[in-house]
Order: sequence, then C-alpha cells, then structure tokens
Amino acid sequence: MKLSADLNQAPETIRHIHIMGICGTGMAALAGMLKSSGYSVTGSDKAIYPPMSHFLDAMGIHPMDGYAPENLSPRPDLVIVGNVITRKNPEAVALAQAQIPYLSFPQALAHFFIKSRTSLVVTGTHGKTTTSSLLASCLHRAKLDPTFMIGGIVRDFDANFHLGTGPHFVSEGDEYDTAFFDKESKFLHYRPDIAIITSVEFDHADIFADLDAIKRSFKKFVSLLPADGLIVAHLEDLNVVEVIQDAPCEVQGYGFDKNLDWSLDKVHAEGRNTHFKTRFQGETWADLTVRLPGRHNCLNSLAVAAVLHRIGVSKNLINQGLSQFGGIKRRQEVRGIINSITVIDDFAHHPTAVRETLQALKAAYAGQRLITIFEPRTNSSRRSIFQKDYIPCFDSSDLTLIREPMPLDGIPAEDLFSARQLAEDLMTRGLQAQSCPDTDTILDRLFPLLQANDVVAILSNGGFDNIHARLLEKLQNMHSESL
Repeated sequence: MKLSADLNQAPETIRHIHIMGICGTGMAALAGMLKSSGYSVTGSDKAIYPPMSHFLDAMGIHPMDGYAPENLSPRPDLVIVGNVITRKNPEAVALAQAQIPYLSFPQALAHFFIKSRTSLVVTGTHGKTTTSSLLASCLHRAKLDPTFMIGGIVRDFDANFHLGTGPHFVSEGDEYDTAFFDKESKFLHYRPDIAIITSVEFDHADIFADLDAIKRSFKKFVSLLPADGLIVAHLEDLNVVEVIQDAPCEVQGYGFDKNLDWSLDKVHAEGRNTHFKTRFQGETWADLTVRLPGRHNCLNSLAVAAVLHRIGVSKNLINQGLSQFGGIKRRQEVRGIINSITVIDDFAHHPTAVRETLQALKAAYAGQRLITIFEPRTNSSRRSIFQKDYIPCFDSSDLTLIREPMPLDGIPAEDLFSARQLAEDLMTRGLQAQSCPDTDTILDRLFPLLQANDVVAILSNGGFDNIHARLLEKLQNMHSESL
C-alpha cells in the first residue's frame, strides 16, 4: 500500500474523508477537527459505544459498525487508518485493492493541521498529557488561541482538541507506533519547532525490545528539530541527556539542579496547589503556582514556562495560566467526595508514574489515609518486566489493593505480572496490601475498611469495570441510610 502522490499536489480535491478506527480517542478528535474544517467525514469501528459514540453523534458523524469493504462506498477521496487496524482487516484489504489515497493518524494531523503552524511537541515517557495540557491552557489564557490535540480531556476546553486561530499547534508526542504500514513512532511525523522531553524510560514492551530501542526513536525525533528550534529537556534524567547529545538546535535543561538553565527551588504544597520558586540561567526568575499537586507537576510547569518564555509570554501571564489551570480528566481527578471520603481517578500505570502520583496525593492530603487501588492493564504492566520495580512505588499508600490482570495471549505464565506476588512483596516491606482476582472482590474487601477522611486513589489506564461510579454509589447509599 502506498499513498497516492497527488494528495499534496491537489489538496482541494479532497472532500470526503473516511476514518478507520474512528472511535479511538485521538481518531475521534481528528474526525471532529476535520469536520469543523469543512470536510465530509465518515468512519468505521468494531466497538461503537459511549462516550465516543455520543461525541461523534453530536458532530453529525455516525460510524459504521464493523469493518467491511462496503464502508468504502461511496468512494472517499482519502482514508485515514488508525493503528488498531491490521494488514488483514477486510476494510484495509479493500482499501489496498481500490487504490484510494490513505494516511496514518499522525500523517493526517501533520498534513491538515501542523504544517501551517509552529509545532510545539511535548514528548517523554511520563507527563506528556499534563504538560501539553498546561501548555495549551496557558497559551489560551494568554490570548494566543492555540490549536491542539492531546490524549486527555482538558477541562479548560472540555475537549481533547481545539481548532484555534493562533500560530501554534500543541501536540502530545507519543512514541507508540504509527500504523501497520509504519512501525515508527507517531511523534516522528509532528514537524517539531520547539520540543519538551520530560523523561525517557522503558515502556511499551509490545513494540520496543528494550530501552535502547526507545532511545533510538527519541534520537530520531531530536534530529528533526530545525537549527533555530529549541529543546527543553529534563537533564536530571540521564537517558534524556543521552538522546539530546547530537541535537541540531539549542537545548535548555530544567530540573532541581541550579546549574541547569531552568531550576526549581522551595517547592511548597498547599492542598492541591503547589508553589515554587524558579531560576533562569543562574538568576531568580519568578515565583509560580500550579493548580496541581506534586513535585513532578512543578517540573512539568517549569518546562511549560521555558517554552512560553521562548515565544514571548510574560511571567505574569505564565503564572496566571498555571495557577488557573482546570486540570485533566483521569489525571488526579476527584470523581466525588461522599461522607468525607474522596475518590480520585488517575491514569498512572508505569512504576515511576505510580510512585510520583502517590507521593503527590500523600502531600496534597496530608494527615489523611491514602488507599490505592491498582489495575495493571497495559501490555507492559501485565508483564513481569516491572514486577520488582513496582515494589517501592507504593510506599506512600497506607493500604493497597491490586487487581490480578487479564493474561496476555501468547505470553508464558512466568513472564506475566503477578498481583499476588506484588502484594506479598509490599507486606514484606511492612505495608498493608492485598491482591484481588476481580473488581467485585476489590469493592467487597474495600468497603468495610473505609473510614472518614480516607482518600481512595484508583490507578488504571482503562475503564476498570466502572469501579469509580460503583464505589461512589455504594458510599452514597451508605450515607443516605445513615441519615
């Protein structure tokens, strides 16, 4: 399969765009951006259900249920192929036979929206969604009206995309692969002018053989920066230091080390707000506040401040943007407080993200008991790769319940993650922990243990059997019965 050569030569001939795998979060957002730009958009998927079905319906896009050759009739001018589509997919086979021009998701994003704007790309193993959301929100509050595509719902926009009138495009630079016909990382298509690199660790064990493979991908990304570009890099991460060694542009380092271009000092938590002092090139720069808990979010904010400073945003507007940030759904999101028990939803799954998230919540809710419910769900977290790495990550948790994950097909039992083993290791460490076979068991065991002022942090990158709503419903019922 090859992209037809006339796509760039005659873009005005494109009217009807069909999207395969349209119900993915990013694909649905792209559909909305294209629809808002005046294109006729159709799509197909095998799993059409809320909230994405409602999201698409509201835009007048009604996906076809399942993949079939008939979905390409009437013949679209262009097809965008999601990375959930395999080479043997019947619709993909029909696409090849019909010789219809096609693009991957990141190629389409670059072709229709990035290439005409200054591209601000946030990359790294951790913190991409939060950092890119902070950047987009600060640009918005500075009246620069950015266009963006982000992997989470940004509360300042109540969406994960926005078509702005300003000169900047903010993207979450994902290192995951692009499509079945392009196994390179998505972020290699995003034409970066300014980039943030938050961290580089091993992840995505289903597509990367080891850490070196991930580093090679990040090095390719770094090589894409223009000579007059800028990389804002967390240089306290030695893997980041390695991948930017041959950068073709200026690199500004950030972290806690005062010898870096940008540094943090005197971090102070006040509830879910965090205050910190900043230095730039050895001089005191500004006192800032971010409306998020945790030292890691101060680092994310510092990187954002560095980019905004580069493009001319004032210190005052930077602080306003950070301090008024509305947050992101599923990132330390308070889902409800009932009978003084707080239920929080978070996306953390990699060991580093789990550790940083729990440390931040423990500081934000000082003096309250922190209960963690953890579901390993990604391809990496369901393998034994991180089995031992998880052990010190739950030290901030007063009680941890771990769900046994669904096994991965084709992976030997000895190479799979064990919730039972992690619970035993945590107890050996002097922590309270239990493993549970399923979500029902977690709720049954949790509920009798809950006390006033508890904070329950639910960590999963999936829906987790609607555990948040079910727990809140049980708490509400208990509260009503006590009245």
